[in-house]
Amino acid sequence: MAFDWFKRKTQNITTSTDEKKDVPKGLWHQTPSGKIVEHDELKRNNYVSPEDGFHVRIGSAEFFDILFDGKFTELDANVESIDILNFKDTKPYVDRLKEVKAKTKLTDSIRNAVGEVNGTKMVVSCMDFAFIGGSLGSVMGEKIRRAIDYCIENKLPYMIICQSGGARMQEATYSLMQLAKVQAKLAQLSEAGLLYIAYLCDPTFGGITASFAMTADIIMAEPGALIGFAGPRVIRETIGRDLPEGFQTSEFLQEKGFVDFIVKRTEIKETVSKTVNLLAVKA
Repeated sequence: MAFDWFKRKTQNITTSTDEKKDVPKGLWHQTPSGKIVEHDELKRNNYVSPEDGFHVRIGSAEFFDILFDGKFTELDANVESIDILNFKDTKPYVDRLKEVKAKTKLTDSIRNAVGEVNGTKMVVSCMDFAFIGGSLGSVMGEKIRRAIDYCIENKLPYMIICQSGGARMQEATYSLMQLAKVQAKLAQLSEAGLLYIAYLCDPTFGGITASFAMTADIIMAEPGALIGFAGPRVIRETIGRDLPEGFQTSEFLQEKGFVDFIVKRTEIKETVSKTVNLLAVKA
């Protein structure tokens, strides 16, 4: 005779040793060093592990919540990607777009917003790595162009939060054209005497690193972020030698003069507002 000593049924509650309850996904997070962090604690700490300082990858919604003083207005929310070239790789580009839009609830890999950061009004464009690797396509270039025009019209400082694998191959030359387009608009922003800040997150690669991520007035980066053009394996095979320790990390790039400041996400709001108040030209 089997004894079910640990089973009880009271007020619709049923538990026993042979019944396993699933832990809700996202309740805990494990960092690369093996540290376990409760999700709510991670969120309170701007998605930085208090155990080891690891910066968990987040999207535009989380970044906007961190930076803005509660309220912000999204700009150009209805601009979205389309299949310009009827491109097909492992699947048709139109199907890939449909799937990623449904999954992420985003229209493209970047969002624009205007609001106050510690009382200072500014425009922030933030990339979403979840949308095809935060890749640069015609819509990203156009939304950055519109954000810069908004800054010029309203005399506001500008910030881009970069996290991307590079240009979007499904848009071919249309994607590459955005590099020149964005740089031309940033030149106009500079001529207007307005500040441009870039905040480089993990990862920032490809054409974005080769262009507007590295041409800001002030370049900030998250600790430990990987930043480069090609990946380390490609570089190693090309030059035929081992790479230095820490190669392509934000700390390595700061040492070589490519990054101005390493800024923890827990300090980004305060650092950005201080930078803007020190350097922005007052109208």
